[in-house]
Amino acid sequence: MKKKLTVKEYIYVASMLFGLFFGAGNLIFPTAVGQLAGRNMWSAILGLLITGVGLPLLGVAALGLSRSDGLFSLSSKVNRPYAYFFTCALYLTIGPFFAIPRCATVSFTVGLEQILPQNGNMKLYLLLFTLAFFIAALLFSLRPGKILTWVGKILNPFFLLFLGILVVVTLVSPAAVPISSVEPMGGYIQQPFLTGFLEGYNTMDALASLAFGIIVVQVIRELGVDEPGAVARNTAKAGIFSCLFMGLIYVAVTAMSAKSRGVLPAAENGGVALAQISQTFLGRIGLLIIAVTVTLACLKTAVGLITSCSETFTGLFPKGPAYRVWAVIFTLVSLIFANFGLSAIIDYAVPVLMFLYPLAIVLILLEIFLLPGITIAGVGGFLFAASGVIYAYTVGETAGHITLFLSLTAFAASFVWLLRARSFNKVALKTDVDSKLTSSRDLGIEPGDEGITLSRLAPIGKARIKGITVEAKSMDELIDENTPVEVLRVDGYNVLVKRKEQTDIHA
Repeated sequence: MKKKLTVKEYIYVASMLFGLFFGAGNLIFPTAVGQLAGRNMWSAILGLLITGVGLPLLGVAALGLSRSDGLFSLSSKVNRPYAYFFTCALYLTIGPFFAIPRCATVSFTVGLEQILPQNGNMKLYLLLFTLAFFIAALLFSLRPGKILTWVGKILNPFFLLFLGILVVVTLVSPAAVPISSVEPMGGYIQQPFLTGFLEGYNTMDALASLAFGIIVVQVIRELGVDEPGAVARNTAKAGIFSCLFMGLIYVAVTAMSAKSRGVLPAAENGGVALAQISQTFLGRIGLLIIAVTVTLACLKTAVGLITSCSETFTGLFPKGPAYRVWAVIFTLVSLIFANFGLSAIIDYAVPVLMFLYPLAIVLILLEIFLLPGITIAGVGGFLFAASGVIYAYTVGETAGHITLFLSLTAFAASFVWLLRARSFNKVALKTDVDSKLTSSRDLGIEPGDEGITLSRLAPIGKARIKGITVEAKSMDELIDENTPVEVLRVDGYNVLVKRKEQTDIHA
């Protein structure tokens, strides 16, 4: 059985994941960080990379390790009401409330707004642009066909090529000043790391990773890797490649925007700053090119988010509206929010993200370290670790950096060890499962056989069937530990089970 992807397949999966992640926020927020942080850029970018790159990587890894069928399945390990709440809240945030409207407003801010007469009615222009933008997005969402694949293959290389030219021209331009000479502004004066850390929240990539990670898992399985531990390892590796590339872009864009302060003042937001940098260093043609590419990139992202949100809500509420109705609803809501403007959307998103991100971080870390269930000890351990890092920063930034670096180093070393050591199989729920078998059917397990769960099935865990410990999956509900179960069917490495119906002896 295939255990790992080829180099070509790794590149394919990593590029696909990069395309899913890379949207409007991945450009405007690093640009804003560079302009405002100035000579404190390196501390700020470190914080940005943790929340903008590190957390998305952990999110993808968590879904790979859990073998969950999606965010709802993953969050169901807490309980079912929480799963509904968190899944709905996350998808609404990365969908019609913030991320989708931001796609339209960034396109307008970076492109059309810079070309139109500045004394015109910008609110009317924004309304007309967003109306056209979302009509196109809705049409593609209702019948996407191959548009996402086509745009991804053509647009991403073109956009990255242009962005690379812009970065290089800005960095080598005589007008650009040394980063060390640029004075920091706002929160970047006293607390550049923490300010950059919080700014990374705004990319929403950690939240998106919980929605996109399952796509990566499915693609890897389609490429022939079926064994659960191998799927988890390959998912993590593809996530590392993608996130490292994204981090490289973050650093380049941040450095570019910091050096541009020699000829440009700090802009209202990252979208305006990016447009001004393009026009200043590449002329009006540069502004036109980036306007087109950013608009198309944001349109692709908007189509993907509308499709993802509509499919998710259709699955969560099977008796509710159909897919097309959800798509129309989300598009209309996005249109309304988009007309508040980019700066307003960013401001409104902050309190929501401050609420959702801690929930996402805890879920990700617990899923990685505490498979197959969530314990009080794990929650306490995470809270103590986080409190220690926060306290270190209250002592001083140097102490905070050292504490955070040691913590991340320990985590990275542990994660690499898990990937390479036999103990990874235990974390991945393979305790006592014969890894030499190609299928659980080889164990003689058949539909109708009975057993008992050894761990919570949420939906995947361990069960003992016919005296053999196997990986079991619940069909439709959470099943607690030490619960009698009955085998429905054997599917590859998964033994699909249901709760055994108990007979009332007094009946």
